[in-house]
Amino acid sequence: MLPPSVVRRLVFTPLLFVLTLLIVVVFPVAYGTAWVLGRDRRRAARLLRFALAWGTRESAAVLECGWLWCRGRAHDDRHYDIIRRYVAALYAVAERHLGLSIEIEGPRDGGDGAGDRPLIVLSRHAGPGDALLLVHHLLTDYRRRPRVVMKAQLQLDPCVDIAANRLPNVFVTPGGGAAEDIGRLARDLRPRDALLIFPEGGNFTPERRRRAIRRLARLHRRAEAERAAAMRNLMPPRPGGVLAALESAPSADVVFVAHIGLDHIATAGDVWRRVPLTGPVRARWWRIPAEDVPRDRDARTDWLYTQWERADAWITANRAPAPE
Repeated sequence: MLPPSVVRRLVFTPLLFVLTLLIVVVFPVAYGTAWVLGRDRRRAARLLRFALAWGTRESAAVLECGWLWCRGRAHDDRHYDIIRRYVAALYAVAERHLGLSIEIEGPRDGGDGAGDRPLIVLSRHAGPGDALLLVHHLLTDYRRRPRVVMKAQLQLDPCVDIAANRLPNVFVTPGGGAAEDIGRLARDLRPRDALLIFPEGGNFTPERRRRAIRRLARLHRRAEAERAAAMRNLMPPRPGGVLAALESAPSADVVFVAHIGLDHIATAGDVWRRVPLTGPVRARWWRIPAEDVPRDRDARTDWLYTQWERADAWITANRAPAPE
């Protein structure tokens, strides 16, 4: 059960400031020790640098949100600028200290003359931070205002809790009628907006994939279960939210995103072993004009599975073996 917003703001926001201050105070000694005594590519020192950046940047973003609230601009679009600076700073630190590099295949927004249309972005969800990377590229490369469908538990993070609740976003809980909320969120998409949805409903793991396939079989959706079983790298898409978004925003183009490079990192132990990253995070984006999206509900479900199969095939063709 998620605590009420008042409790979250009174507990987790001060906790963020305390933890950030603690990191700042102990950082010089901890970093020096980690650098002198550390082995295996100075992992501890790298992660300490990223923790310092995360705490200070998030604290700064929360303070900026507070300043806007004091000025009576609690729902101002300037919150997008705050988020842009925050995720761009984390991205830069991850590049310098965690070995992050991104290679994106596919068109950049506006290059096809359709830059004035809203977007519905449907992405694979696998690995730590992929949502932040997508938000960064939507804000920076596509120059879009992202609206994100995300889990309600993310509101335990003070910056997400404050900034995201002041902008058009949806927080979903299991059995909480997410499709209706997503439909309402998509209904007033403006030309420079982008609605980001992760159709799998959660971060990919092999066990979650197996459970999702069994769920389709229990619901007697055998054709979907068979298609899902043939996709080895993805969980089957949940059509409800996607169909609601397409129905509410018929003029929106659809962008699909497949990516590799973070999907072998699922636990804290994986993060420790894989930092710094030894290969790039590769992504494939492809854009489908609104007029090419099927209009019939069943046809849209079939079309969604077809695009998901295309993503699975790209992952299979480009995925390197799991690192030792």
